[in-house]
Order: sequence, then structure tokens, then C-alpha cells
Amino acid sequence: MATTLRIALSCPDRTGLVAAVAGRLFDLGVDLADTSFATLGKAAEFTIVCDAPDSLSEADLREALVALPELEGADLWIDRFRLPEEGDGANAITHRVIVSGGDRPGLLTRLAEAFGDYGASIVRLDSQRLSEATGLRYAMRFEVRIADDREIACLATVKNTTEELGLSCSFERL
Repeated sequence: MATTLRIALSCPDRTGLVAAVAGRLFDLGVDLADTSFATLGKAAEFTIVCDAPDSLSEADLREALVALPELEGADLWIDRFRLPEEGDGANAITHRVIVSGGDRPGLLTRLAEAFGDYGASIVRLDSQRLSEATGLRYAMRFEVRIADDREIACLATVKNTTEELGLSCSFERL
């Protein structure tokens, strides 16, 4: 048997961090399911849903991970994952939408509401503030699931919203 866990960590971003954590989990017999890794500023955020052998206690798992030099100064959370490990297809990505341009307070809210108005689900979201010679530029990437019968109206609304704000918007069907 196995225990399904969620491991989440936040620490300074370091080269080799993902390899060190994944390698240690492999050595412990932990089977990875969904994982997500991102850098946020100079920090790294890593979340893993996994199946750990029943013989591995959460305390032993924590001890094995915090011993990694790559996790020095990390905040680490380990808890049981009580939701289904695998999706029902509702989180399958159908489109990637990329928005870029200057600072527009409230933009994320407006776009999230636009997707919601058409029953679209945001599966992944990445947003960055980039320093460039001309000033700050914001780049947002949405990976969404949009029903076929609402695709054209939803994407038109998103594109119109961004263009009204002087931003660029592109999208692709995956």
C-alpha cells in the first residue's frame, strides 16, 4: 500500500533543486504524480503529489528532505493529499493565451472573470514582471480549458479586453 502525500516547499532558487528533491524521493521509493515548479522572484516553489510507501513515515520523509543542501533555509510542508490524484479530464489544457505589456492594475481579475464568464477553467497561470530598457513589462501565460462551443466568443472577449488596455495578446489551440 501507499500513502498519498502533498509535499510543498519554498526556498531560495538554486541550480539542482528539482534534481536533488526528485532524486531523494526516488531513493526513498516515492512515486511522483502531479508536480509543479516555479520561480517567484528569487524564490522557488515546488509542489508534489506523490505516493509514499507506508513504511516511510512523514517524519522520516521530512528528515530526508531537509538534509539536502539544496533545501537549506526552505519552508517545507508535508501532509496527506485527500483529493483524487488524477483528474477526470476537466483539467486538460485546450489553449495557451499569452498577454504582454505595461502595468495594468486589475488585469488578472478582468481576464479571470472573462474566462469564467465562458465557463473556461484556468489550469495553469504564470505571470512575470520583467525589467527592460524601456521600463517594466508584464507577461502572463494562461493555460486554459475552453469548451469548443465557447472558444470563439471567449477568446474574442479576452483579446478585446487586452487590446482595449493597449496590451498584446496571442493564443494557440493545443
